[in-house]
Amino acid sequence: MRKDQLRRRLLLTGLLIFAALGLLWLQQTESTMTLRQRLLKLAYPVLMWGTRLGNKNTTVLSHAPQKPPVSFYDLPVMSITGDSIDGTLLRGKKILLVNTASDCGYTAQYKELQQLQDRFIDRLVVIGFPANDFKEQEKGDDASIANFCERNYGVRFLLTKKTSVVTGPLQHPVYRWLTDSGQNGWNRKAPSWNFSKYLIDEQGRLTHYFDPSVSPLSDDIITVLQKDAL
Repeated sequence: MRKDQLRRRLLLTGLLIFAALGLLWLQQTESTMTLRQRLLKLAYPVLMWGTRLGNKNTTVLSHAPQKPPVSFYDLPVMSITGDSIDGTLLRGKKILLVNTASDCGYTAQYKELQQLQDRFIDRLVVIGFPANDFKEQEKGDDASIANFCERNYGVRFLLTKKTSVVTGPLQHPVYRWLTDSGQNGWNRKAPSWNFSKYLIDEQGRLTHYFDPSVSPLSDDIITVLQKDAL
């Protein structure tokens, strides 16, 4: 048998084994995931590799801390269960704000966000804002979103009620603040897609923006969180 034929057969065999294992995983996983969601979870590492290689959705913005014209802590935020989140309780910690969705290629970042929260539990608060703004990838209601996140990704960090994060009359006040330099002091960058990330420092100052292909566990984010409070 020629070497090129052997290579093709080995490649085909490997693909068949991979496909079989994938189907077995899909069948045996006890979750509230749809087939699409399971496939997206399986493909997440490839998506991250490809987008980083192509330099897509990899923007990182940073700015020297400055007091914002409008206080972040005064903004109203409701948890996914309908309870008000007291902004004063967030003082003294960094806050990572992320617009989330359940049917997105980046949805597996739910797990990474929880790992990040656990790693920096004493100095970081992660808050997810479920939103249906990008390709309608969050169609569920608050109850189904909360169940999906907890059951499939072990999410325990704060989630807000489903909202909108893009410019318009329904935009959440927090995202109006994040994307209006007249309120936050410097930034106008809106979320480019689901799982865009904004970092607030211990004094309520916006310091960073990270695109969706910047993993919550990347050096870009970990390095900032490891720094001493400003």
